Amino acid sequence: RDYLEHITSIGPRTTGSPENEIVTVRYLLEQIKLIEAQSNSLHRISVDVQRPTGSFSIDFLGGFTSYYDNITNVVVKLEPRDGAQHAVLANCHFDSVANSPGASDDAVSCSVMLEVLRVLSASSEALHHAVIFLFNGAEENVLQASHGFITQHPWASLIRAFINLEAAGVGGKELVFQTGPENPWLVQAYVSAAKHPFASVVAQEVFQSGIIPSDTDFRIYRDFGNIPGIDLAFIENGYIYHTKYDTADRILTDSIQRAGDNILAVLKYLATSDMLPSSSKYRHGNMVFFDVLGLFVVAYPSRVGAIINCMVVMAVVLYLGKKLLQPKLKTDTYRKDFFCALGITLISWFTSLITVLILAVFVSLIGQSLSWYSHFYVSVCLYGTAAVAKIILIHTLAKKFYYVNASDRYLGEVFFDTSLCVHCVSLTALTYRGLCSAFISAVWVAFPLLTKLCVHKDLKQHGARGKFIAFYLLGMFIPYLYALYLIWAVFEMFTPILGRSGSEIPPDVVLASILAGCTMILSSYFISFIYLAKSTRKTLLALTSVCAVTFLLVCSGAFFPYSSQPASPKPKRVFLQHVTRTFHDLDGNVTKRDSGIWINGFDYTGMSHITPHIPEINDTIRAHCEEDAPLCGFPWYLPVHFLIRKNWYLPAPEVSPGDPAHFRLVSKEQTPWDSVKLTFEATGPSHMSFYVRTHKGSTLSQWSLGNGTPVTSKGGDYFVFYSHGLQASAWRFWIEVQVLEERPEGMVTVAIAAHYLSGEDKKSSELDALREKFPDWTFPSAWVCTYSLFVF
Repeated sequence: RDYLEHITSIGPRTTGSPENEIVTVRYLLEQIKLIEAQSNSLHRISVDVQRPTGSFSIDFLGGFTSYYDNITNVVVKLEPRDGAQHAVLANCHFDSVANSPGASDDAVSCSVMLEVLRVLSASSEALHHAVIFLFNGAEENVLQASHGFITQHPWASLIRAFINLEAAGVGGKELVFQTGPENPWLVQAYVSAAKHPFASVVAQEVFQSGIIPSDTDFRIYRDFGNIPGIDLAFIENGYIYHTKYDTADRILTDSIQRAGDNILAVLKYLATSDMLPSSSKYRHGNMVFFDVLGLFVVAYPSRVGAIINCMVVMAVVLYLGKKLLQPKLKTDTYRKDFFCALGITLISWFTSLITVLILAVFVSLIGQSLSWYSHFYVSVCLYGTAAVAKIILIHTLAKKFYYVNASDRYLGEVFFDTSLCVHCVSLTALTYRGLCSAFISAVWVAFPLLTKLCVHKDLKQHGARGKFIAFYLLGMFIPYLYALYLIWAVFEMFTPILGRSGSEIPPDVVLASILAGCTMILSSYFISFIYLAKSTRKTLLALTSVCAVTFLLVCSGAFFPYSSQPASPKPKRVFLQHVTRTFHDLDGNVTKRDSGIWINGFDYTGMSHITPHIPEINDTIRAHCEEDAPLCGFPWYLPVHFLIRKNWYLPAPEVSPGDPAHFRLVSKEQTPWDSVKLTFEATGPSHMSFYVRTHKGSTLSQWSLGNGTPVTSKGGDYFVFYSHGLQASAWRFWIEVQVLEERPEGMVTVAIAAHYLSGEDKKSSELDALREKFPDWTFPSAWVCTYSLFVF
């Protein structure tokens, strides 16, 4: 904890700032030197401060290219006295986003790594392999420092596996949410060694699907280093992730101790493993892994999982086939009732989904979106009850008007078989697609089927209903308990994300859909109870009343989305950029120059809750898109323009940073292959963005960035993210434009934005005055920037 408190006391640590490049680096080196002095003679410690320069392209956020110059890595190698040919890497990052102390993201991980280094170096137990500790100083710059290390550092060639320590929330348990690629032995190493294992292949497949707008250094080591690894992250309380509230006092000592115990044990295990030197030999297939209520982790190869799944499917096929195909009295009736029940079940689920979506769309349209953000029970009372009520209503109507003369027990059995069939189809589809998460469907098929077979005789006996229900519920206990545990984790992670997912995705629609899906799964095997029950009137009345009352309260604005409670704040995120924009024409003349504070809200509610507090921020100052300029002519820090289309531009005086950005065309030359090569030079602050848009009749064929092949962002423009450390030479690069048709408006438009994220240049009196007006339930992150556009 001492390490954590000292690092966070430095304040925000953006790449290129003295706080990041000098103060934090000096502190880390001092602590490493103290650790080295106390180390056991069995070990040898080597320290290197790396300042890499490089470039790469990445398909994150729709695709863009990254360039870094003279950023900082602090690298420590702990190895046996006689040296080692193989190593395991532990990675954290000590930089933070602007305006956040970054305690969980990622100072706590660096603190844990310092303590693990101290314990391992002082140990009298010899290591077989080296352990490399990378304290990287530019992860928040979209994974730049890890790329600089793995592609350029001489020690990178020793690494055979890695552990990446990250955060998507503040404190709690650290979840293993990515492993591999295709290295079952690494998961087994974690399961065997970790003191408090907590892992889920479901989280891995959700994260790697891209629906969460985030990424980690794991991708860099996997894609550029071809190294297998484990990705861990704190996931609780994501509401304050990347905000001023991410402070050391919010991270419990128990969380730090737990993470330290796990990392130390796993690193020690890997550093003495006989498998590490030849880790590539063990790369065969994926791994199914999941924790059981946080108590222990179950792990087995996916091919074994596929065999288990197929066996479960075959058991269902035999069970249902016997009923549907075997010639028997009333078989035709059963077959008809089965498919009718299947149709009714699907109709009930579909209408349930439509109902909650109608509610969600209506709530979004009247401006009451995110009413559940600080009060999650509101979403359950509104969308959850509506979903359950609609399912019960459809089946009640079916029972009353369609299954008039059928036995309730017979109907209960038919609808049980229907639910079993649906889950079996889901299991088959997930297994066919090769998804490890299919184990969940296997659980939802195997346990209910086993229960049904065990209590089948009880069901036939007259008067044995109570005993049957007791056994039935007992058999359903495991799938339902695990499903509720997973659902809790899903909402723990997704609810905060919906408060920072941009202005284009209605969060109520997303949450309502997830709740409807959860309701369908949880209700599946309980549908039969609707037919066993004498009446559902009271249940329907209670559910409808709760939904109606909640709906009226939500529509009246009774539930305010955000909270400034000191113990558990849930702030609204707003970005304020005081910008001066300059547009040039083909002749270099200034055609337009303006200044203002560009405002972006990171959630669907826009400025509707802000306007009553700051009347000047309203829809009369909505930002106008400059159609001819790349990314609408605004200084996007990252290419998230497709996620945030609603923004505001409040007129303000010009900014005049002490370190102004300079951009010039160095040369323009015709190449032998009939293209035009434009060479540029840029100087400015530590963070800049470069945008390119080719005109009609022109294409961007190659450039000196990334791997040489230009990568477009969503929308067709090109986006380059640039950063540098404290000292950096002028950024010189070239682009090559293939001109298919000469046009009077030129061949290409380029723009450069300079972002002042630290120091005095970051501030302006107008920015400070506006930020002070924001209510305490917001987190306004503010900085100064300039934007200059040129046509060639």
